[in-house]
Amino acid sequence: MTRSTYPVRVDAVLDAPLNRGLWLVKWLAAIPHFIVLMFLWLSFAVLSVVALFAILFTGRYPRTIFDFNVGVLRWSWRVAFYAYGALGTDRYPPFTLHDDPDYPARLAIDYPEHLSRGLALVKWWLLAIPHYLVVGIFLSGGIWVANEAADGAPWIWGGGLIGLLVLIAAVALLFTGRYPRDVFDLVLGLNRWVLRVAAYAGLMTDQYPPFRFDLGGQDPGSADLMVRETHPRAGAEAPPPAPAEERPPPRSWSAGRTVTVVTGSVLLVMSLGFITAGIAAAVADQGMRDDDGFVTSGSETFSTDTYAVATESLEVHVATGVDWLPQGLFGDVRVTATAPAGSEVFVGVGSTAQVEDYLADVPHVVLTAMRDDDPVYRDVTGTGEATAPTGQVDPDLWAAQASGPGEQVLTWAPEGGDWTLVLMNPTGAADVAADVTVGAELPALGAAMVVLLAIGGTLLVIAVALLVGGLLAGRRTRATHANQAAR
Repeated sequence: MTRSTYPVRVDAVLDAPLNRGLWLVKWLAAIPHFIVLMFLWLSFAVLSVVALFAILFTGRYPRTIFDFNVGVLRWSWRVAFYAYGALGTDRYPPFTLHDDPDYPARLAIDYPEHLSRGLALVKWWLLAIPHYLVVGIFLSGGIWVANEAADGAPWIWGGGLIGLLVLIAAVALLFTGRYPRDVFDLVLGLNRWVLRVAAYAGLMTDQYPPFRFDLGGQDPGSADLMVRETHPRAGAEAPPPAPAEERPPPRSWSAGRTVTVVTGSVLLVMSLGFITAGIAAAVADQGMRDDDGFVTSGSETFSTDTYAVATESLEVHVATGVDWLPQGLFGDVRVTATAPAGSEVFVGVGSTAQVEDYLADVPHVVLTAMRDDDPVYRDVTGTGEATAPTGQVDPDLWAAQASGPGEQVLTWAPEGGDWTLVLMNPTGAADVAADVTVGAELPALGAAMVVLLAIGGTLLVIAVALLVGGLLAGRRTRATHANQAAR
């Protein structure tokens, strides 16, 4: 491969003059593009998976998908050039997948007639790793540490090398009205590197991206192409035009087709989410129930040198007239607390307000999260001592409780309200420890499994229909174009 033959060509022209302060609000102006690109990139990912299987079976990248994915890269490059990937123009990017010859940022990728089946399996994740490391520095991995003049406190810039260079250009533009040409050339070279890697990772070419900066606005491949088309080699015949059936018809990706494929991609991802949730519900319903019919968590150890371990408020919301809902969803809840050998444990669940009154001014910890299977606590300070939880004057403090040596099992029928689970020593003494498991009957789990799988299956059928319809429409359009050209 020579310097000028890479099949991904990224070109740009620095517009002049540029508005000094417009870049301050381009983030706002570009929001519609960011929203559209979010869905386009989701479709890019879905169609790239389809293209992967097509390459594995046929050795070819489906032309319709290729045109769409090139369009996504082209659209992204135009938005990046307008916004904070370059700030190279004040002209608002067009909403189109197609090339706009009048826009100052352009991208083209040569369609590969054949792609390696084997490389398709490894180039997007294994072979591209060195480039991913470099691109990470360009986009987000460049960490710059400096000292703030005011108080010497360190601050960190994490926007990557491209972001840093664009920031320098923006400041220069603000104060001088000029975009430094050397900075622009370097920014373009870095973006060109990123887009070549994106195309390679997107399976659009088998040619490994070069480790080099092609600086300046015109891609060497574009310059070479212009020379070959304008000045053919002396004594050689001009190359014939590509057959009509191999040239995609102009503007084959209409807005309607694009919306159809994007909608299909979104529904496909949603369907996979519903199906995955349905499968998880099936596994829990069929494989995680114990002999008593409870779906139970694994055992976790909770301990504190204070007087109690309490959970944050557990909110059970129930609308008027549906008091059956907690039982219908959860059934009975079972908490099993096992004390260390030779000691006892108390476990109880009560109204959050009453429990807070009971533990007021008593040092204890509140469980806020589980991180890497370890509990995360929030300390609550106090100067008082806890009284025995089983000896309270108020008999309604605990909705359910269990106390004693060894394994203690609390069974509770949830009701609407705010509830707190408490782990203590039966005597109210400090230094609490126990292994705890939590389970629920979840009677609605089987029905949830059926509903989730049904919704997922329905969305999957609709998604496939939209994707196939949108993609096949491109083949029909090209066939029509070829027949018209043949006449």
